[in-house]
Amino acid sequence: MPDFVDQVVLHITAGDGGNGCASIHREKFKPLGGPDGGNGGRGGDVILEVDPNTATLLDYHRRPHRKAENGKQGQGSNRDGANGEDVILPVPNGTVVKDAATGEVLVDLVGAGTRYVIAQGGHGGLGNAALATTKRKAPGFALLGEPGDGLDVTLELKSVADVALVGFPSAGKSSLIAALSAAKPKIADYPFTTLIPNLGVVTAGENVFTVADVPGLIPGASQGKGLGHEFLRHVERCDMLVHVIDCATMEPGRDPVTDYEVIEAELRAYGKLEDRPRMIVLNKADVPDARELAEMVRPEFEAKGLQVFTISAATHDGLRELTYAMGEWVAAARANKPVEEPTRLVIRPKQLGDAGFKVRRVNDNLFQITGEKPERWIRQTDFSNDEAVGYLADRLERLGVEAELAKAGAKAGAEVVIGPMEGGYVFDWQPTLNAESVRQGPRGTDMRFD
Repeated sequence: MPDFVDQVVLHITAGDGGNGCASIHREKFKPLGGPDGGNGGRGGDVILEVDPNTATLLDYHRRPHRKAENGKQGQGSNRDGANGEDVILPVPNGTVVKDAATGEVLVDLVGAGTRYVIAQGGHGGLGNAALATTKRKAPGFALLGEPGDGLDVTLELKSVADVALVGFPSAGKSSLIAALSAAKPKIADYPFTTLIPNLGVVTAGENVFTVADVPGLIPGASQGKGLGHEFLRHVERCDMLVHVIDCATMEPGRDPVTDYEVIEAELRAYGKLEDRPRMIVLNKADVPDARELAEMVRPEFEAKGLQVFTISAATHDGLRELTYAMGEWVAAARANKPVEEPTRLVIRPKQLGDAGFKVRRVNDNLFQITGEKPERWIRQTDFSNDEAVGYLADRLERLGVEAELAKAGAKAGAEVVIGPMEGGYVFDWQPTLNAESVRQGPRGTDMRFD
């Protein structure tokens, strides 16, 4: 089992709403107590929250299915059901949430305490006390609770750091971050020692900033070779890139300038990093030949307008100057950042005359009804109760569904689908009379079905 995970697919289900209650008040010497069924409770939401103490998505890799609590059913004596408990999922700072099916970015979670409701719980059904009218004084039915949202999302972690250390494997990035901060990354003398991004906090006078040690890059990293394809995204949020270059490598075809150009080519291929300032760190100067090579290539880097530091992460030679230089760069970048404005909610009301549904003629004898209201009413209806079905018919008639069906050419007995063609509610349409013109029968029945 890995100890660091920066991308997972999470299967989320919000809580279902509780059903309403159909109850009649019964008390001695009060034969006409009236309806007293309470409403169902609302289902719990699933909420993502940025937690500074969470650094990985490992917990969701182990348990990818998360569900909020369902709302409780209403009860007699006008007692509403309890709401379901929300599920709050802590995520690291810098987590991007995407729709797993389409890849669309839903939200970018940055900043401690930032919350996002990823799945909303279903509304509770109304009890018969709330459904009573002057015409229907004692309803013998209640509405069902609505199901909660269910979706699959991809959580993708992008480390939030001020400075990113980039370079070939074994260039000394882990040794450098260990020397600059209290971080304890794994250090060894073989390539790809670092398999996960490491973060360290560095203090340079009054400036305190974070440094990310990104796993080593190789040619073709932007196309998926090595570890770069998985971890290049961790440098996206950094304000500054520091090239850590191994001046003591003995590999053929390798030299500081070539290493720099190869890494820059991969960064350009990945994109979105062109505006980041660069700094060159020529490492392993404790090796005599490496120090001579560093002095030889320094003018070439400076000719490109790059600030160059010759250091040794092993002996800490040159680290003080490097630390304060990075601190000055970070302070300048923070000062030039625009002030973030709070997100404004834009309310877009529906157009006037929008009935909230559409009628589509599929063929001569098949019609489809889509829309938020009719589809929601279908989910709320208990089809084992004739009175509840009659109440649904009245709602659809008042909405104008029957008039639109007739206008579309539907005849009595035509097949009608409410919702999607696959999985929608199917019935044979019969134009009905309004319940107000029909004599009321016993509770739970509807005379129109006779």
